Amino acid sequence: MLALILIASTFAIVPETKQAVILRFEQPVGGAINRWKPNEVFGHSGAGLIARIPFIDRLVWVDKRVLDVELENQPVLSTDQLRLEVDAYARFRIVDPLKAVVSTGSTSVTEQRVIDQLQPLFSSALRNELGKRPFAALLSPERGQVMDNIQAGLQRLAAQYGVQIVDVRIKHADLPDGAPLQSALDRMKTAREQEALTIQAKGQQTAQIIRAEADAKAAQIYAESFNKDPDFYDFYRAMQSYRYTFGDTAKGQTSMVLSPDNAYLRQFQGQR
Repeated sequence: MLALILIASTFAIVPETKQAVILRFEQPVGGAINRWKPNEVFGHSGAGLIARIPFIDRLVWVDKRVLDVELENQPVLSTDQLRLEVDAYARFRIVDPLKAVVSTGSTSVTEQRVIDQLQPLFSSALRNELGKRPFAALLSPERGQVMDNIQAGLQRLAAQYGVQIVDVRIKHADLPDGAPLQSALDRMKTAREQEALTIQAKGQQTAQIIRAEADAKAAQIYAESFNKDPDFYDFYRAMQSYRYTFGDTAKGQTSMVLSPDNAYLRQFQGQR
């Protein structure tokens, strides 16, 4: 029995999914065993049988797989003064188990201690990024860039725990129910109406400018054309006046008494 106890205290098997840190008198000894490496082939890692000093050395197990940290109903204030409730999660991997054990002061269940440390950091990174953007950004293709920025910000904070952030996702971002929601919807409606009025005013201004430029261009073309033959221009304008006075618009109801030599009727007098 003593031999079996001695053997069990001396040897241990490190599985593929675990990393191990040896503590001697609660102080780390050497590097991590079976530490995660990129592009590592399953079955060709540092897993397997290891030896330690019995009753003195103690193993701390650290998960090698991808883990999750979740945030639920996080209050966030956007740039358009909307209070949001955001659910998000981050996926991470402990790539430096020795740093994770030392930084968290954990001698057991290191993964949970790391998650507990990451949650406030994740919440801070989430608020910092979403606080720079309007609510509409979460409903547009810009959402992907927002999550990438949150991941980068969280990675800078999480590196002290030997953690690599694999991914960050926002599950949903909603306005709170009740009066705040209706108030936010009213503000959004008012803002969109004001934006529509601004666009309409700019459109009318642009239309007036285009119309004025077109009228000026037309007047220039008319002037250049009529200056080539002033007599024809005079005749054309007289015909327009006759048509307006005696023609379509008058509908046969116009009566005029003029002397034969009146200047208005000069076009009826023939060329002299």
